[in-house]
Amino acid sequence: MNVTSIDEVDLRILQALLEDATRSHKEIGGLVHLTGQAVGARVRKLQDLGIIEGYTVRWNPEKIGLAVHAFVTVFMKSGTAHSAFHSFVRDDERIEEMHRVSGEGCYWLRVRVGTPAGLTAFLDELLRFGNYKLSLSIGRLK
Repeated sequence: MNVTSIDEVDLRILQALLEDATRSHKEIGGLVHLTGQAVGARVRKLQDLGIIEGYTVRWNPEKIGLAVHAFVTVFMKSGTAHSAFHSFVRDDERIEEMHRVSGEGCYWLRVRVGTPAGLTAFLDELLRFGNYKLSLSIGRLK
């Protein structure tokens, strides 16, 4: 990516979308003093450059029964288990994020399940790849 190909207006458009991706191009245009059509062209440019990769929704998982939010550090038992572990993570909807990390452990997972029993079942499945350390979220601050 060539950072010089974006300017301050592009950054302001990006910030407006980060705050609320449902804003119309016309509404954003009012914020950055451009027409909706010009904002649309800039948004397409940001997409083409790979700066905007997609759109998402903020949601409250607890409202649909996903009350247990856990962070799991995974310690792989062997170097050959990584490929199978990647497939497991890709296919498991309980895992919201996976990061390969340096330092303590091999991977960090962010997991959501409905109950403590659901978390236990997940952790039991995880044991086939290695050991883990578990931290539970007791509240989101940001």
